[in-house]
Amino acid sequence: MPLEVKDVMVKNVVTVEAEATVRDAAKLMNERDIGCLLVMKGKTPVGIVTERDMLKRVLLKSKDPRKTKIGKVMSKPLMAGEPQTEVRDAVRLMVEGKIKRLPVVENGHLLGLVTFTDIVRSSAYFEQIISSFCSKCPWKKAQEGSQ
Repeated sequence: MPLEVKDVMVKNVVTVEAEATVRDAAKLMNERDIGCLLVMKGKTPVGIVTERDMLKRVLLKSKDPRKTKIGKVMSKPLMAGEPQTEVRDAVRLMVEGKIKRLPVVENGHLLGLVTFTDIVRSSAYFEQIISSFCSKCPWKKAQEGSQ
């Protein structure tokens, strides 16, 4: 059975409104010790803001973080997966999109967030990979045939 994003995602995602300031977002990220926030307009996820976004779009451009709104520096449009997305498809999407974090959305509602780190930390992911490799091993097939 394929491993799905819902099996490895983090469900308690920290969010911020698009109208929040960069300073407020940075403070929240620092307090929670996290590297990104999902940006919301009401209950709908509209973007993501990362430490890198803040560095490139605020600090390096000498913008005032107390006045700059998150909605102006967030990454958009939001690339997202669904809970039933297979992990291998999520990894492919993340690699092709050059992103490290994939929000999990269903019917426009944020359900979670999956990162490469979440996937690597998942023992179920490694079990699936090992099982896949073993099913292709010639010695495994020979061993099964002799039983």
